[in-house]
Amino acid sequence: MKAQKFTLLIVDDSEDDRLFLEMAFRKLAIRYRIHAVKNGQEAVAYLKGEGEYKDRKKYQFPSYIITDLNMTPGDGFHLLEFIKNNPALSIIPLVMLSTSDDADDIRQAYLLGASCYFLKPQKPEQLKALIQKIHDHWSECEIPEVDEEGYAVRTDSKGRLGERFKKPKRR
Repeated sequence: MKAQKFTLLIVDDSEDDRLFLEMAFRKLAIRYRIHAVKNGQEAVAYLKGEGEYKDRKKYQFPSYIITDLNMTPGDGFHLLEFIKNNPALSIIPLVMLSTSDDADDIRQAYLLGASCYFLKPQKPEQLKALIQKIHDHWSECEIPEVDEEGYAVRTDSKGRLGERFKKPKRR
């Protein structure tokens, strides 16, 4: 099933980068519901629906996440580890957008479950083009249906190829 809504969570400690990403997504033809947080700890609270993010009508579970790597407290790896340790949440695409071109950072991001890793472009027009590509890609992907808390909706895989796999459970 293709995404029915476009709720984006932007995780970046740079206010300028957050604002520029928000503006670039708002210029797309699709109406995005965009939420931005400053670090991995805030992103985890958002995903858990804790504190100010408790209201899932206001803070819908994201269709996908764009996150920076280098932030405190809670860097991009912290966010990836949280998602990896909660398999029922692992269906959410996570786009790493970082200035780090370190091979170890890139490898570790993928090992922790990043869907893709991009270097932050230096020029605004390059970033706009990248945002368009990211949107085009994730809006065309088939994704599992989730409930309003972001957990995969249980499916009946009896007699299907996926039947042999254990279904992730909520914590």
